[in-house]
Amino acid sequence: MTDAPDGRPRPADQWRQRGIRGLTITRNVSVGAWRLWARTWDRLVAALQDEAPVGASAGPSPSGPLVEQRDAPRLIAVPAQGYVYSFYIRATFAWSSPASLRAEVLSWYVQYFQPNAIQRLTRLASDAARDLPPHRAADLEVALQRALADDPEWSYRRGDVLITCRPDAAVRLDERIMPALQPHVDRMVKLEYQFDEQLRKATYAEELSRRWVTILSEHPDMDADEEVADARQHMLAAQKEAARWVSELVHRRDAKS
Repeated sequence: MTDAPDGRPRPADQWRQRGIRGLTITRNVSVGAWRLWARTWDRLVAALQDEAPVGASAGPSPSGPLVEQRDAPRLIAVPAQGYVYSFYIRATFAWSSPASLRAEVLSWYVQYFQPNAIQRLTRLASDAARDLPPHRAADLEVALQRALADDPEWSYRRGDVLITCRPDAAVRLDERIMPALQPHVDRMVKLEYQFDEQLRKATYAEELSRRWVTILSEHPDMDADEEVADARQHMLAAQKEAARWVSELVHRRDAKS
């Protein structure tokens, strides 16, 4: 390679040198980007394997398996008998794993498996609600709780990782049926109040009569007094009547329920 008469490189040589410098810079940038990408990939793999990232100090691991509580993103609607009204279920899932997963790894698996758990709970609720009238939300909740108690822990697996969840459910009525139920509920509340009032009176009468009978029995010398004897007999009769009243009230309430 020869220089121009003034000592400077010829134009062709200048372009060749600039091209070599550009390729060198591009190579260096590419190598740096590749190394950065490789380090990021290694850290991601280490996180999924529940290992501390390279070059990072891992904090103390919590004692026992982590548990993540997740609510279903919306109420689960299942049709009641007749397929006109629905029951609405608020579902909650407690997720954990026998392995000592980190919080972010567990959250990823929860996000992955929760749709499966929601679908399974929806099938259970649909089977239980199909034959129930739309006002019997309490019966559906009892049936669901019984089914969940029979199978309290659901398991899901991806690769070598096992995730378990414990579902819970609460049932709400269809708001469209509330106006029809309101008069009936008001009447039941009134009857319940009347029952409690009568039960309190009967219990108090029984207790008061028992106390008087006890007092009169502690003074046998007073039995000679005709008025005291009559009072004792009256209190015994009142005690028996109050006891019968309490028994009838409780029996009537049990029959209605």
